[in-house]
Amino acid sequence: MFKKTFFFMIILSVLILGLAACGNGENGTTGDPSDNDPGNESGATDEKVIEFMHLWPEGSSAQHNAIVQKIVDEFEADNPGITVEMDIFGNEQYRERLSVIGAASELPDVGMTWGGGFIESYARGNMFTDLSDLVTDSFIPGTAEAYAVDGGVYGLPLELNITPVYYNTAIFEENGVEVPETWEEFKQVVEVLVDNGVTPITLGNRDAWTGSMWYMYLADRIGGQTALNDAISRESSFEDPALIRAAAELNELVEMGAFINGFNGLGNDEAKGYFINEQAAMYLMATWDLPEWTTSPNNPEEFKEKIDYFKFPVVEGGEGGIDSYVGGPGVGLFVAEDSDVKDEAIEFVSYFIERWGEMSVEEAGVIPATAVNTDGMDLPQMYIDVLNDLNEATNLTLYADVQMSPSAADTHLNMIQAIMSGEVTPEEFAERHEQALQASEE
Repeated sequence: MFKKTFFFMIILSVLILGLAACGNGENGTTGDPSDNDPGNESGATDEKVIEFMHLWPEGSSAQHNAIVQKIVDEFEADNPGITVEMDIFGNEQYRERLSVIGAASELPDVGMTWGGGFIESYARGNMFTDLSDLVTDSFIPGTAEAYAVDGGVYGLPLELNITPVYYNTAIFEENGVEVPETWEEFKQVVEVLVDNGVTPITLGNRDAWTGSMWYMYLADRIGGQTALNDAISRESSFEDPALIRAAAELNELVEMGAFINGFNGLGNDEAKGYFINEQAAMYLMATWDLPEWTTSPNNPEEFKEKIDYFKFPVVEGGEGGIDSYVGGPGVGLFVAEDSDVKDEAIEFVSYFIERWGEMSVEEAGVIPATAVNTDGMDLPQMYIDVLNDLNEATNLTLYADVQMSPSAADTHLNMIQAIMSGEVTPEEFAERHEQALQASEE
């Protein structure tokens, strides 16, 4: 799915140079109120309501939330007679909610989804509408494809992400450690910090997708950029020695005391708080968190000035290079197939995608999934650095749980917690994955 690196490099080069344009300025909506309000001439009203569920609460995702509200306000102003009602949940609450209401056939008209294996059951279950007609050349190649199932596109991506290791430069300096480029150097940094009574890494692994990213990087650095993908796609076995060794290395990191105490019981937002409060030196997370370290008014400037990032280190003798990333498209928008206001919902999604691409860059420091003209924009240096890194990327591996079927993803996340709590051996970890992936084929 993410073997289109050549296209990523070309399009993102254009993005950085500011030569790409975001479509032709048409949002697919009509400006004629009578088109949206058939009863207007007689004085009657024909109010239509679009139910929209998203995962950016004001508290934990303030800038994203504010942009969503602006887009909704603009859409309503441009489309008299249509109201957008929002239900908002945090990431994990959202996943649980979507699963419950999906099973009950009570999906909102518009909602957020992930690509890969996550979207397959919704698409094949005829729950999401095919949005192929909305896919334009403004999308960075490879992003919309992540939402493709059986020839249709059942979600439209909003973001593109890579996952670096953020670190506190002041803590590194105070403890005399430098940015590591190899895995051995990384473990030496961990040892020094532990010896000095400093928590090396904060991690909220209660929902395990966070720990999964650590495992994915180790699998990539040891086995190469296709090792994990091939096991998931069934081109190879999950009992590949490289994937077993990746589990062993992750377990060793736990035993070294690398992660914050109680990490398996912490949510991601709780864990991030330790990093923001400078109680941990490092935090691995996708670039959807760039606003935290660049533009967020919730974090003091003196803190943001201390934060930088580095690429996940290479493993000596491993097959993976330092410019290979865990990442890919983030969340996207879907339209419910059985929506009573499907036409209006599709209009809203088209409108949202365009406005999000225009607004998210400057107002939230987000990398959108659509090409944006950045010429003249005053962008934070970290944002520019990430764009440059994306331009040099040799590979992007989509998050493992998103690639898998829901049942296999559950096993994967359970096994991530199990290997990090020492409940299973690396061999058992791989065997359970293999069994789950085989079962998902049946």
